[in-house]
Amino acid sequence: MMLRAKVRRWGDSLGLILPKELAAKAGLEEGDEVEITITKAVRLEGLFGKLPFKDLGALKEELRRGWGE
Repeated sequence: MMLRAKVRRWGDSLGLILPKELAAKAGLEEGDEVEITITKAVRLEGLFGKLPFKDLGALKEELRRGWGE
């Protein structure tokens, strides 16, 4: 199960809020322990224009070859 959430300040700490529907789907109740794997989300818009390339046609062909593997 994957969830994207914003980290928010909670007193002197940081916290995440699980939507009620997600908690219900996972069968979670108050006091349950969970295991969390944290990966910072990357916004693709922030990458736009930062990766240099010279030949759009060559890039397109390289991407096509990658899909065929």
